[in-house]
Amino acid sequence: MVETQGGEPGDGAAEVLDRPLPDGVRRRVVQIVADAFGRLTVSELPAQLRQYARFAPNRRAKFAGNAMAAALETDALFRQRVGEKFREAQEELCGALDAGSPPPAADPLDVAAAAYVLRPAGWVKLVTAAGEEALRAHAERADEENRAELERLRRQVAATREQTRAETERLRADLDAARKEAESLHRKLRAALSDVKRGEAALRKLRGETEAVRAEAQVQVSAAESENRRLKARLGEAEAALEATRKAAREGRSVEDMRVRLLLDTVLDAAQGLRRELALPPVSVRPAETVDAVEPGRMTPKDIAARALSEHDPAILDQLLALPQAHLVVDGYNVTKTGYPQMPLEKQRLRLLGQLSQLAAQTGAEVTCVFDGAELAAPVLLAPPRGVRVLFSKPGVTADELIRQLVRAEPPGRPVIVASTDREVADGVARAGARPVASAVLLKRLSRG
Repeated sequence: MVETQGGEPGDGAAEVLDRPLPDGVRRRVVQIVADAFGRLTVSELPAQLRQYARFAPNRRAKFAGNAMAAALETDALFRQRVGEKFREAQEELCGALDAGSPPPAADPLDVAAAAYVLRPAGWVKLVTAAGEEALRAHAERADEENRAELERLRRQVAATREQTRAETERLRADLDAARKEAESLHRKLRAALSDVKRGEAALRKLRGETEAVRAEAQVQVSAAESENRRLKARLGEAEAALEATRKAAREGRSVEDMRVRLLLDTVLDAAQGLRRELALPPVSVRPAETVDAVEPGRMTPKDIAARALSEHDPAILDQLLALPQAHLVVDGYNVTKTGYPQMPLEKQRLRLLGQLSQLAAQTGAEVTCVFDGAELAAPVLLAPPRGVRVLFSKPGVTADELIRQLVRAEPPGRPVIVASTDREVADGVARAGARPVASAVLLKRLSRG
């Protein structure tokens, strides 16, 4: 149907297509626009199509097809420019359309697409006729394809029937052979069942005899296992008792030997120090030595404490460490948090241990530094400096308890000095015979170098 909007009847620009553009015609129209696209300047293109100006014709038709079809329909000036470029490329076809006599040999889709772009008089009829022609051609192709498919299916059904017939004959022959074989197997099965029944009777008899023998053997095995368990238990008790006895003897002997040896070294060093202090010549026993009198005793930590020195004088610590076999036990974090609490714990430990190593080298005393290890997430990787023993308390044991254990482990009479500001620690080690020294005194001594 052709409608006119203004203009004279027969004017192609006034005609309106009252149905969607056929797909085949639309594809040809988009290709015409894509071919003319490259021969137009950017300013001649509608604004919505300028972004596709650099595209190749094939990519232009693929990605901008909808936009080009919409612009061609709504923008008369753009349609006119495309028509001019198309006339330059297809003069013969365009002249025939203008004359109203399309070439009979031309493709109807090409004629309809050209008419849609050029809009000559009667272009709607050409587009409609092309669409109908395309539908008829599509229907004819579909009909031909359906006929060919039907013929192919008929041939396939005939081949399948023939194959089924041959397969049926073969299966019948196989069935007959299987029946004969089944009859033979049935006869053999009946004979085998008779043999099985005789075998089962013999098996039941043997099973009864085996059960009797097994029961008797089980009784003997149970008795042997009971005796074996009893002997193993007695052997384990004897081995445990022997190991406990050996361990107790070994530990007792090693600990007592260590304590006696350490006490002996302390007494010997004290005697040598006393001889040097009194400047006694190495003489034999003189008659005067038999006279009853009060002899001078060796210097102890309590004697050092009684001297006229202040409790905060580092000289007290020097005098204590000068005693023979002196042992300095340091409450590590108590000292570091008194002297330099702002530093991280790792740096506190390293600084204190470095100073204690110098002190041990200067005095020759035994030095043990104790840190609280109850809150450590993992073992501390630390190489103890020369002359300093580094200990961390176990989980559930505080550093204070570990210090008291160290003091109690020393033999009576050995000079033990404990550096800590903790009053509970100081009182506890004092009752055990050690000499407490404030952390500030140790820090003063260490700062002196």
